[in-house]
Amino acid sequence: MNQTLSTPGSSSGSATQPPPAREPRESAARNAGLSEPLLQVKGLSKEYSGNARSGRGALRLFDGLDLEVRRGELVAIVGQSGSGKSTLLHMLGALDSPSAGTIYCGPTQVTQLSIREAARFRNEQVGYVWQFHYLLPEFTAQENVAMPLLARGVERRQAMQEAAQWLAETGLADRAAHRPGELSGGEQQRVALARALVTRPQLLLADEPTGDLDGASADLVFGLIERLHEAHGLTSVLVTHNLELAGRCTRTLRLAGGRLVEASQDRSDKDESDKDGAFVPQHHSR
Repeated sequence: MNQTLSTPGSSSGSATQPPPAREPRESAARNAGLSEPLLQVKGLSKEYSGNARSGRGALRLFDGLDLEVRRGELVAIVGQSGSGKSTLLHMLGALDSPSAGTIYCGPTQVTQLSIREAARFRNEQVGYVWQFHYLLPEFTAQENVAMPLLARGVERRQAMQEAAQWLAETGLADRAAHRPGELSGGEQQRVALARALVTRPQLLLADEPTGDLDGASADLVFGLIERLHEAHGLTSVLVTHNLELAGRCTRTLRLAGGRLVEASQDRSDKDESDKDGAFVPQHHSR
């Protein structure tokens, strides 16, 4: 059984209707600040043992890492390659386990889930977007989006209807019958986003979602993430190397030395981060 916090979690039962007018960014940020935490991470560490044959020594990625993400926030995590950003995202989504520490998503203690419980948690509570779309090439865009619902046991007709609605939300209604090889890179990533959200998760995790796209396509996909995040009441955490896009999030966190540090608007902090080549942008209110 899942362990719970005293405050019960809530699910996202958002209808697939056209998104409402967006809140002013200042209002959205204020509301996020007043909401309860969805993600709570305490004392996280991840260690990999060394290998004498390969000459690799032991590796420790995190050192008592803490993180709190409130419902409705869109949080960017930046940092140098190899700092553990993707590994952290995998742990938040129950794809990997820490060596120590706890992760709560709402009332669920993610770090205590069995393999079967973790699979159910991912299918019901988490939407994941990768840098590469990972669409199945032999299936249409609509079938790819419907896959998570079919895996859950939803009747095919209903799953395909839901998939069609989400493709419409991502501007791809006219591409539903196309296979991935017939779509552009930006369209493929929009299909992947629709697939991540078709189960109506409360948490969206995105690992370099625009990393393989050109500038125009990256801006379009990120703008779509922003719009759907607000329209469907999501809580979102994304990893990115794109500092301009990170600056559009509610908060930006830098992962360095095994810890997460809030991005600062203080010029002195910027100067210090410039010295180690890990400049983090000032965060913008939403």
